[in-house]
Amino acid sequence: MADVKMERFLASLGKATILVVDDQPTNIQIIYHILGDSYQVLMATSGAQALQVCRDSAPDLVLLDVMMPDMDGLQTCQAMKADETIAAIPVIFVTGLQKQEEEDACWQAGAVDFIQKPVNANTLLHRVKAHLTLKRQTDFLHSLAYVDGLTGIFNRRFLDSTLEKQIAIGKRQKQREISVLMIDIDHFKLFNDQFGHLAGDEALRKVAETLEQGCLRPNDIVARYGGEEFVVILPNTDRQGADKVAAKLLKAITELAIPHPTTEHGIVTISIGGATSPYDEASKEAITALADKQLYAAKQSGRNCFRQAEML
Repeated sequence: MADVKMERFLASLGKATILVVDDQPTNIQIIYHILGDSYQVLMATSGAQALQVCRDSAPDLVLLDVMMPDMDGLQTCQAMKADETIAAIPVIFVTGLQKQEEEDACWQAGAVDFIQKPVNANTLLHRVKAHLTLKRQTDFLHSLAYVDGLTGIFNRRFLDSTLEKQIAIGKRQKQREISVLMIDIDHFKLFNDQFGHLAGDEALRKVAETLEQGCLRPNDIVARYGGEEFVVILPNTDRQGADKVAAKLLKAITELAIPHPTTEHGIVTISIGGATSPYDEASKEAITALADKQLYAAKQSGRNCFRQAEML
């Protein structure tokens, strides 16, 4: 389960983004040709521009020249580390400086590594890969604070931050649509009243596990929204794709055949509301509100069904 969760977490981050900062565009192009096939590469030609790009796009790693006019690389790195919103972004200095005291100044400014110019392609690729792996493993360990203690899936805090990131990634990568499913266990209070909260907790765990198993793509995110409600984030998924996932989840939960004799179906079922939005128009608040509205429509339609709408 931990390996699957880590795989899903890493996939949810999308293709790693690297910011290259150098006042000489030719140097940026050299690094772009080395890294562009494996990573999304952003560019800045000044320290001030680099700080703004970091705040706007939150790159995974910064490759930073030292010698730049106005604000040099050391000052830029120090400014990053003083800003708590971007301080965790690792910085590798890429520079022609060779004196020991100059290298020491790079470490003191907050760098995680130091690469000499002219850049060796293999060295750059291996250093970048190593630091990205370390950062993402660290990010995953931090994300464990966002795991729901009862069900073992992600919780609402993780959901809220991840949905915002997924929308930002989709816009940046020019993907078309994102879908969200809001899921509620039908008549769950009646289940707890009849069988007790221990049985209710076990049912929640089984439903959560089944929902997670039903979302096969590593970048699909399943989270407990609260109580007996769950949310599924389906990045880069149109309405037809969301329909298929919802139908699969409805079937999988009914096949669990958890007894619930006081309901019309006699077993535990779920209702699902879905919303699909173009990335350019998506927002966390709007898409979850629409999915919640469709969940209400599914319940009004007799439960154990799926209702969906698109944001136009």
